[in-house]
Amino acid sequence: MMNNKSIIDYTAIENASVVSEPFPFFGLEDAFDSDAHAALLADFPKIDSGGSFPLENIVITGAVARLVEEIKSDQFRDLMAKKFDVDLNDKPLVITARGFSREKDGRNHTDSKTKLITILLYVNDGWESPNGRLRMLNSDNIDDYAQEFSSSIGQLIAFKVTDNCWHGYQSYEGKRQSLQINYLVEEKYTNHHVYRHKISAFFKKLFK
Repeated sequence: MMNNKSIIDYTAIENASVVSEPFPFFGLEDAFDSDAHAALLADFPKIDSGGSFPLENIVITGAVARLVEEIKSDQFRDLMAKKFDVDLNDKPLVITARGFSREKDGRNHTDSKTKLITILLYVNDGWESPNGRLRMLNSDNIDDYAQEFSSSIGQLIAFKVTDNCWHGYQSYEGKRQSLQINYLVEEKYTNHHVYRHKISAFFKKLFK
């Protein structure tokens, strides 16, 4: 494995260009050190049902645990603040994991105004399907997109949450692993966000 090397390639993120239209976002195919790929794929938690799961609800170990610690670091926070010219000091951070996409998932939407910044990190061993690729949309039409991104390992997509931050992907059912990172507007939204996902996870287990 990698000893003490960083999993996140901070230099590559710093050098990535943020576009301003249709809303501020950037994408990077190689956000992870390539030496970490095998370990991240092996250590990603096995999630066989749809939906987002708070990290408190699943077991995070090995390289994925190291990645999570880097995401929680001031270095990562400061870099994202700089990329989007947003003050993230003391802003609450929520991280959730997804492992399986249902046919109904991916519908075009904008993120809640409780969020300031959304970051998606993908952990899939390649991505051959034309579906399941995240699109940054010019409007609420899934086919009207400014850019489309793979869901392969190392893909990072980050955007500022605005009224028009439409995004989504063409329907895909199957394994689709990712971490979603959100910096929230206020601490009061953290419990709401986590509680909502816990309730969702509970009912998935109850009725599956």
